[in-house]
Amino acid sequence: MAFEGLADRLQSTLQKIRGKGKLTEADVNEMMREIRLALLEADVNFKVVKDFIKRVKERAIGQEILQSLTPGQQVVKIVHDELKQLMGGEQSKIAVASKPPTVIMMVGLQGAGKTTTTGKLANHLRKQLNRKPLLVAADIYRPAAINQLQTLGKQLSLPVFSLGDKVSPVEIAKQAIEKAKEEHQDYVLIDTAGRLHIDEELMQELVDVKEAVKPDEIYLVVDAMTGQDAVNVADNFNEQLDITGVILTKLDGDTRGGAALSIREVTDKPIKFVGMGEKMDALEPFHPERMASRILGMGDVLTLIEKAQTNIDENKAKELEKKMRTASFTFDDFLEQLGNVRKMGPLDELIGMLPGANKMKGLKNVQIDEKQLVHVEAIIQSMTPKEKESPEIINASRRKRIAKGSGTTIQEVNRLIKQFDEMRKMMKQMTGMQKGKGKKKGNFPFPFM
Repeated sequence: MAFEGLADRLQSTLQKIRGKGKLTEADVNEMMREIRLALLEADVNFKVVKDFIKRVKERAIGQEILQSLTPGQQVVKIVHDELKQLMGGEQSKIAVASKPPTVIMMVGLQGAGKTTTTGKLANHLRKQLNRKPLLVAADIYRPAAINQLQTLGKQLSLPVFSLGDKVSPVEIAKQAIEKAKEEHQDYVLIDTAGRLHIDEELMQELVDVKEAVKPDEIYLVVDAMTGQDAVNVADNFNEQLDITGVILTKLDGDTRGGAALSIREVTDKPIKFVGMGEKMDALEPFHPERMASRILGMGDVLTLIEKAQTNIDENKAKELEKKMRTASFTFDDFLEQLGNVRKMGPLDELIGMLPGANKMKGLKNVQIDEKQLVHVEAIIQSMTPKEKESPEIINASRRKRIAKGSGTTIQEVNRLIKQFDEMRKMMKQMTGMQKGKGKKKGNFPFPFM
């Protein structure tokens, strides 16, 4: 997961001073050394690290901090604020042209995921912003690039404009915009040709497209896993094209995160979106404050709520709440909720968005086995409708039948039924709980934990 090593180092360093009643300049110097090493190990640009440390140190050794009653907490806040500023300060929203369509040029090196990201962005525009995007196949050089975009368009039920590979990208882009006007589409996403490295001839073609269509946004797609190379690529493209923003792909992969912390400072251009997975809905608007909170272990409740709102039907949620209050929650309800949660993304990533999850016993670095969830679903699906509604009727012979039908063991069936029963009891207690009463210790009552 991106930032994992950096997050662990920074959280460990800041924990040492968080509760200190008094902070000396020597404490601050020691902390700065640790933070500097953590950032460099995360592949953050050296100059960016140097400037960041200087800013934090200047604020941390101010008299109001050293004489504060909670100096450790004040320094944590300073590091959070400076991390947020390093990544852009505020979310940079997507442009909206005064007269539709809004034109977005997608540029980048081959292998960064530019064409797939173009599809993801179109999907985001339609689902989250209720827009009507047109995808434009202007990469006439890479074999199957046009087919790839057309396949994505079909998968997403979105229109794709193409004139084949014999017409110039400039002409394709110009005609696509006219088509969008005719069809009343309000966004045009131009998938331009990638390149293996910065190529003068192809770069000139991008300049020509830019001059011809005057795009409202030019998004550079870069692979976060390439580290400092991503920053160098961004700097070069920005110099040639004056990009308006960056989309970082593969930020969910095994990357140290240095690109996300360096690009804004080096190019002075915002990170607009981040790719957090393979699925077509795995593109998130980039929020510097939320990312800073995640890195420092403060959670990211707002993104968690947004994911829930996107994937969970409001009316069904109200119905579920009623069932929980009346203790009539069934295995069918549980199965439905399990499906909703899985739609929101990898469970270990969701847990990482909970404030303080890194300090909760059993949750730090938790690895949730997706195979276990498949077993849970198989067990429930092997029950009869009556058994799902009233688990108390499931006797020994029924358990044996369910285990055989689901390809699991009787022990797994027993464990699921026991944990489900505990969960229902806890729901009943929580809904009837009065202030200061009814607290009960126990394991987290979900079969996948």
